Amino acid sequence: MQQQELTAKAIDLLQQLIQIPSFSKEEDKTADAIEDWFRFFNIPFTRTNNNVYAKNKFWDDTKPTLLLNSHHDTVKPNKAYTKDPFNAHIEDGKLYGLGSNDAGGCLVSLLATFTHFYALENSSHNILMVASAEEENAGENSLRGLLPSLPKIDVAIVGEPTLMQLAIAEKGLVVFDAVVKGTPSHAAHPNDNNAIYNTIAVLEWFKNYTFKKTSEALGDVKMTVTQINAGTQHNVVPSQVDLVIDVRVNDAYTNKEIATLLKAEAPCEIQERGLKLNSSKIDKNHALVQAGIALGRETYGSPTLSDQAALSCQSLKLGPGDSTRSHSANEYIYVHEIEEGIDLYIKILSGFLL
Repeated sequence: MQQQELTAKAIDLLQQLIQIPSFSKEEDKTADAIEDWFRFFNIPFTRTNNNVYAKNKFWDDTKPTLLLNSHHDTVKPNKAYTKDPFNAHIEDGKLYGLGSNDAGGCLVSLLATFTHFYALENSSHNILMVASAEEENAGENSLRGLLPSLPKIDVAIVGEPTLMQLAIAEKGLVVFDAVVKGTPSHAAHPNDNNAIYNTIAVLEWFKNYTFKKTSEALGDVKMTVTQINAGTQHNVVPSQVDLVIDVRVNDAYTNKEIATLLKAEAPCEIQERGLKLNSSKIDKNHALVQAGIALGRETYGSPTLSDQAALSCQSLKLGPGDSTRSHSANEYIYVHEIEEGIDLYIKILSGFLL
């Protein structure tokens, strides 16, 4: 099949996927549609839960493996939508619908690219295509849960919207729960240890705290207080205020180092929820990155999290669409972005695999 026909088929698949609700843990019907893609092209595949994956035709266990991965689950549509989130339609060159940009355009572009190279002989790498589930909620049956069943992966392209620029690093994430304590009392009586007032200084500390180590690709660690909760009724001073802190970690720190620092220095009790979502990167001199640079692509560091956090190998985030549209109302991707995305994926991999 010619590249133009393959691209048209990919855009058709994206329209199908948009019209099927596929919230995290509820992706069974979109997994069915992805299975149909592989059946149409006579490509053997495996399905584990709602993850669907396939190997290139001339798989050779002696060769290193390139993973192509993107996800087919979505978040739930927000209340600001004025268009039907499941009505896949094109207006003024924009394909609208939930999951069109994050990350349906990337997924179908990678599926088309994998299909293009499926029967390539004498490739430098094996190619493993994984259409994964539960990315949006980092679920147990996401790529992370699938990895033990997959062959060893040496390098990966994770499809997320980057305007087809080369995200050579990605920030990790640690979420913390913090508690600011005080003395509970009746609001009518004096209280010099009001937990809510105590929180003012704590919030200032979090606002002004600076992590010393910066990163060339990812800049500074970013720490943000995102939730606050206290009190049950108007005449009771609560015994504590609960905070949630979101920390986006650069590649100069491990998540464990961040947790150790904050536990030692924060002016309140603080506990991390988990440490598994580490930062990711790929050497700028890696052949995969250089193949993209040779085509005029620029490198940068991404502040957003993806399934890269599940991988222990070097990985590149790359895909059509714009990250700023993700999770927005009336989500869309330009049709020409998908066309260009497939073309660039194929050109980059031609420079890498051949």
